Amino acid sequence: MIAKLTGLVDSLGADWVVIDVGGVGYLIFGSGGTLGRLAAGETASLEIETHVREDHIHLYGFTDAAERDWFRILMTVQGVGARVALAILTVLTPDELMPAIAAGDRAALARAAGVGTKLAARVLSELKDKVGDIALGQVVVGADAASGIAADAVSALVNLGYGPTESYAAVSHAARRLGAVADVEVLIRAGLAELAPKEHRL
Repeated sequence: MIAKLTGLVDSLGADWVVIDVGGVGYLIFGSGGTLGRLAAGETASLEIETHVREDHIHLYGFTDAAERDWFRILMTVQGVGARVALAILTVLTPDELMPAIAAGDRAALARAAGVGTKLAARVLSELKDKVGDIALGQVVVGADAASGIAADAVSALVNLGYGPTESYAAVSHAARRLGAVADVEVLIRAGLAELAPKEHRL
């Protein structure tokens, strides 16, 4: 079983790359994010997920373990195959995917090729419990009161016109920074500061 490959990038396509390892070319499928970091003639090192079927062996490559792990998680959802999982990872990085699922952002997932509203809803339904508390940071995991405060802060930001995914991410960052002592008003203000354009931040 191949777990990692390091070699020269021989050629690239829309959803694939050929890595030359000691004169042997390996065809590897990847997300837009992974393939966008590669260039022909340069050395690349990819984490590999090997899928063996009766009629083929496919290699899927990732520049980091987080993307590989999300690939595996996404494929636990009924109706999500390797190509769809890569399509989702093309439009959402691992850092964006967790808050998108935790926030129930169906529109974000539906931007991926091959993902309709029904499949997006299934992904959210099956994975939300797995990532919801994690997305709000370690300070709220297992703490019902803190989780409720964070959820209220997210809701307030959404009501102010921010998207659910960016609101969840902002509150997550604020919660990790401030700790469990933050009340809902503090989290809302900190979330707004996270969402402010960089040039307007103090």
